[in-house]
Amino acid sequence: MHFIQIMALLILMLHQTSAAAQHDRLSAVLDSIIMDAIDSMAFPGAQLLVIHQDSTIIQQSYGHHTYAKERAVASHHLYDLASITKVSSGLPILMKLHGRGAFHLDVPAERYLPELKKSNKSELTFREILSHQARLEPYIVFWKDMIKEDGSYKRRSVKSKKSRRYPIRLSDDMWLHRKYKKKMQKRIKASPLLQETSYRYSGLSFLLMPDMISRMIKADFETQLYQSFYKPIGADRLCYQPLTQYPLSEIVPTERDDYFRHRLIAGEVHDEAAAMLDGISCNAGLFGNAESVARVFQMYMNYGVLDGKRYIPEATVRLFTSYQYPDADNRRGLGFDKPLLTYDAESAYIAQSASPESFGHSGFTGTFVWADPTHDLLIVFLSNRVYPSRANRRLYTMEIRPKLHQALYDHLRSHDR
Repeated sequence: MHFIQIMALLILMLHQTSAAAQHDRLSAVLDSIIMDAIDSMAFPGAQLLVIHQDSTIIQQSYGHHTYAKERAVASHHLYDLASITKVSSGLPILMKLHGRGAFHLDVPAERYLPELKKSNKSELTFREILSHQARLEPYIVFWKDMIKEDGSYKRRSVKSKKSRRYPIRLSDDMWLHRKYKKKMQKRIKASPLLQETSYRYSGLSFLLMPDMISRMIKADFETQLYQSFYKPIGADRLCYQPLTQYPLSEIVPTERDDYFRHRLIAGEVHDEAAAMLDGISCNAGLFGNAESVARVFQMYMNYGVLDGKRYIPEATVRLFTSYQYPDADNRRGLGFDKPLLTYDAESAYIAQSASPESFGHSGFTGTFVWADPTHDLLIVFLSNRVYPSRANRRLYTMEIRPKLHQALYDHLRSHDR
């Protein structure tokens, strides 16, 4: 072999050895952060998936479904994604409609939500609504409206047995009236607007979106979501009502609910409002594993393209993932979360090194996804930090998500040296 060829081979081998060592160091750092969190009971288990330049560089499952350690977390197991639903269900359909000119951001909301006509919300726009600039109340605890003064449930709302009129299961002895959704819609319509026009995160409008989208596309919302997006992109473990498709053993439980449903919540959506909508909501309700979540966000990170096929126009993805009201100190895109306009370590859940072009979302149950097109970097972290109780805030106080995220940027910087 020629001397120059030998030297080139040696350089290549050294480079590969160095890259492998750097990868091992990154894995050790990430493992340490997550195992320390599990040992500190921030959550009993987790999934972590990292993609850089279209290659999976980290895919790891940690811990167990619960602290009883009876079932180890596996990569195909499903987590309740909570508010990641907001950017992974109705939003891609709305983005596709926007790209076709069939969904407009700056017309009165009543065009798409006739249930808001003659209300204080009729003139709101979806640019305001999706960027949480619409003065909507953050949340309504709908289930408390069903409770009488003596603590029992109103008979017209809940029955102890399933029937044609009471088909929505809340627990084995709690079945919700099929038309209770209309009461929820009326409650949203009648809710006051906040006095100050400023950023205020709200999930109310997302509760109305499945029906709205069904009307817009003249087809079933859930069916369209699976056929147009999840199935074609290979997000085969992303779904609503997972117990209809998967065994309970493959679904990680969330909380021991001791105030509403009075049981362990496993395989059914944790969010109470979504549960009252039979699990189908754009506010919460999706279950999935890290790999399927990543497929959706790879498509977003590639500005609408995945595996050579375009699903959403590039201009639409760029619009939805950009700041909408930065002059009003609002960091949000359209549906998507964005980096803080001025980084604050005490309130940020992402890395300080994340680019202004990056975007993602978090979920109340302990989930987190973030895409950075500038660095071609995607992280998906899924946990059940609400087990056994939502009072557990160690995921936040231990700064698990920003530590994981920043470790990735530190790795990229060291790799570039």
